[in-house]
Amino acid sequence: MKLKSLKPIRPVLAAAAIFAAALPVAPASESISITARSITQFKTGSSESRFGMLDFIGGIEFSSPDARLQSLSSIRFRSDGRSFVSVLDTGDWLTGQIDRDPEGRINGLSKATIHPILLANGRPGSKMSSDAEGLALRSGQAVVSFEQQHRVDVYPDPGFEMAKPLKSLDFLIPRVELRRNAGMETVVASPPSSPLKGALLVISERSLDPEGNMLAAVLEGPLKGRFTVVRHDPYDATDGAFLPNGDFLLLERRFSFLGGLGMRIRRIKGDSIRPGATVDGEILIDADMSYAIDNMEGLDVVPGSEGKPHLILVSDDNGNLFQRNVMLEFRLEE
Repeated sequence: MKLKSLKPIRPVLAAAAIFAAALPVAPASESISITARSITQFKTGSSESRFGMLDFIGGIEFSSPDARLQSLSSIRFRSDGRSFVSVLDTGDWLTGQIDRDPEGRINGLSKATIHPILLANGRPGSKMSSDAEGLALRSGQAVVSFEQQHRVDVYPDPGFEMAKPLKSLDFLIPRVELRRNAGMETVVASPPSSPLKGALLVISERSLDPEGNMLAAVLEGPLKGRFTVVRHDPYDATDGAFLPNGDFLLLERRFSFLGGLGMRIRRIKGDSIRPGATVDGEILIDADMSYAIDNMEGLDVVPGSEGKPHLILVSDDNGNLFQRNVMLEFRLEE
């Protein structure tokens, strides 16, 4: 072929190169190193381990030279009770596993990787567009709730790290009712054997009905519909998880400049959650800054080796030098 015969092709090749450069490109996952320090006392200066119906097992304070390790909003564990997936409100996935000492206490995190959560266009978003707050894992799906730009997106699992969402779900709560920075803080999958039949559930942080109750919804299944959760001022919802028997644990947080940080967990009867209901529950634990807490935002339930449910909580440090990433573990005593 003569050189001059290539001239008509050059504009086509140039255009193809420009088009290829414009295609969404997902950066590869990156491993990060994490260091941890053990937390052996839940109440500062006390060897007490029983708090209400919860026995404190232990915990860690953890950090990384990688500044992206911050702002954990929700955490979910795989069936092995060790591997986890977390979403950060900076718009990232965090995956890894917990390590335990010979006594079975959490003493570190390993195999950690971090990756941006991709938008529908296949590209990472901004804090405004990718403010991930809730996470649910179920067969073939990783479901994420976002606030500010309110939505519930479904990603493939495995493969969510490199994938754009498969679809967005109807979250039933009128968008106009969701506050910009206090939207759907919690999304969780119910047990298949429960009255909710494995349906997804969302609860808002502080988007309220006229009576001051937190807006919530069951997104699918036989009990699909909106309900509300009684809000006890100054607490707001941050995450939740179901117990094996179908009861729901709601993690809540309070903050004020005078009162500081606080967290508590409420147990809501699973069979009380239905369309039109206003639900409430008993308080399992209530802790302030005299305990080893920070801005607690993530909660999941895993089976313990002794056959009892274990609660694992994580904090959101907001990328603030004066706050901490902590992970705490409790055993529920029925």
